[in-house]
Amino acid sequence: MKGAIEKKSLKQDRRVIGVDEVGRGCLAGPVYAAVAALDYYKIDALEEATRDLIRDSKKLSSKQRQKIIPVLEDVCVEWGLGVATEREIETLGIVPATFLAMKRAFENLKEPYDLLLIDGNQKHPDMPMEQMTVVGGDSLCYAIAAASILAKEARDAVMRIAHESYPQYGFGDHVGYGTKSHLQAIEEHGITPLHRRNFAPIRNMVALEIELV
Repeated sequence: MKGAIEKKSLKQDRRVIGVDEVGRGCLAGPVYAAVAALDYYKIDALEEATRDLIRDSKKLSSKQRQKIIPVLEDVCVEWGLGVATEREIETLGIVPATFLAMKRAFENLKEPYDLLLIDGNQKHPDMPMEQMTVVGGDSLCYAIAAASILAKEARDAVMRIAHESYPQYGFGDHVGYGTKSHLQAIEEHGITPLHRRNFAPIRNMVALEIELV
């Protein structure tokens, strides 16, 4: 049952937050993470159709996400965003960079919490609190789902701005993922500062350029 993990913790007087990331598998752009703390009385008071929109951001249309964002802003006690840049992804690797974005999101919170719910099966190596991993957490926990949506909307907004500088790449549509059109644009126009040079096929192109030099 969705929210069961959170309600169990709340009955034990434990304050819960959820974290999720967006953009981990992209070829371009930063990775974003969000941490969300929710008012579960407000969640329960939502209409079922509205509450159902608090789910995995990848399963929502842009129109649905835009509809639910004001709701999340109301039901969140507080929330924080964190970012790891393309260069940090290249230097650290995507997993450590993702953890860095999560830590930065957490550091933006003002209140203390007891339990961090984290999507997936890997605990964060540097969080000063108890953690619980939840596989499929954005479908099982409202806090993780809310974090997923908040991170997705924030990152998509950045990529839409990037589209204005590099319109030939279509960042406003694929937001950095390795779609066919994105790969074709890379072949035609080369790479931009937004591209992650440690990700294939970007890495292969950089290596080829070095060989040609």
